[in-house]
Amino acid sequence: MNSELINSGLMNLMILLPFQVFAEKKGVSRIVAEGREGSFGLLPHRLDCVAALEPGILTYETELEGEVYVAVDEGVLIKTGQDVLVSVRDAIFGTELSQLQEAVEKEFLTLDETEQKIRSVMVKLETGLIRRLAEFQNV
Repeated sequence: MNSELINSGLMNLMILLPFQVFAEKKGVSRIVAEGREGSFGLLPHRLDCVAALEPGILTYETELEGEVYVAVDEGVLIKTGQDVLVSVRDAIFGTELSQLQEAVEKEFLTLDETEQKIRSVMVKLETGLIRRLAEFQNV
């Protein structure tokens, strides 16, 4: 790792997709992401954290690029020291915030029929398992 970046106190951001590295940025001064409880921001030298991400817009800022927007699907964000790792199902770079918001709604928030069936089956399996565990404890 470059000693200038360590001394500068800026963050390193890596965005991972299931089968590739989507982006790797050094010198990030701030990050804003959307979690289950709403939007939250990360600055250098803040506490380490782990957060579940909702589909939405991830924003980061570097001196070279300025403010950059990335549409991300659900995933997880992990901050350890100056390193921030974002692992999501899918991501899209864009320059127009309105187009990215539209992409989030169209691509990430709309479940296709197969995904809906799979989720329905999973809910039934989980509910059945919980019910059986509760019955087992009451025996």
